Amino acid sequence: MSGIKDKVVVITGASSGIGEAIAERLSKDGAKLMLGARREDRLKSLADKLGGDAAYHVTDVTRRDDVQALAKAAIDRFGHIDVLINNAGVMPLSFLSEGKVDEWDKMIDVNIKGVLYGVDAVLDHMLERESGQVINIASTAGHRVVKSGVVYCGTKHAVRAISEGLRMETAGKIRSTIISPGAVETELGNDISNDQIKDRVKTMQKDTGLKPEDIAEAAAYSISQPDSVSVNEVLIRPTVQEG
Repeated sequence: MSGIKDKVVVITGASSGIGEAIAERLSKDGAKLMLGARREDRLKSLADKLGGDAAYHVTDVTRRDDVQALAKAAIDRFGHIDVLINNAGVMPLSFLSEGKVDEWDKMIDVNIKGVLYGVDAVLDHMLERESGQVINIASTAGHRVVKSGVVYCGTKHAVRAISEGLRMETAGKIRSTIISPGAVETELGNDISNDQIKDRVKTMQKDTGLKPEDIAEAAAYSISQPDSVSVNEVLIRPTVQEG
């Protein structure tokens, strides 16, 4: 696809699911990839599969130094960064009355602070070049609130606000894109500790969920546009999904 070849793309949460699918999709069109995630074995396997224009750096997005090091690794390897895809996310859904504060903290650390750390790691670099794109993978949960996911929805509403603020602050220099998927068949939700909620989510993902490759196509579309065109938001659901 025109507009992707030779672009340097940094992807967090790249070891599985949507991040892995995006890496595979962009690699087919000649992108140069720096893959970040915590699981080194998965990252190495993916980088080996994709070939010489793919590298990796073990990254925990809750650690600012890790995210800074991921961006530096991309610049050291490829010379610059064209696109950052903030994909890492967690979804341990629960009711507020369950008081699972540790899980709330984890979602805030990964879903909000991880995104901000990613933006911070590339922003000066992109502003200096007056070129770049930040893609934040959010959720339809950023457009509505459900009882079993108040904190998760709050984090995804925050990601939408961050993306829009970045667009306004850097207008004319950096493209800001938010992709909000509905149900997708991935590992997301495997860490839900409420068995009833977990069963419902995993059944929905399996029976009606999109494939990670569907979201990868949306990412590829937004990256492939001319520099004068900024795809600011993509909302993508399974056709049968109501909310």
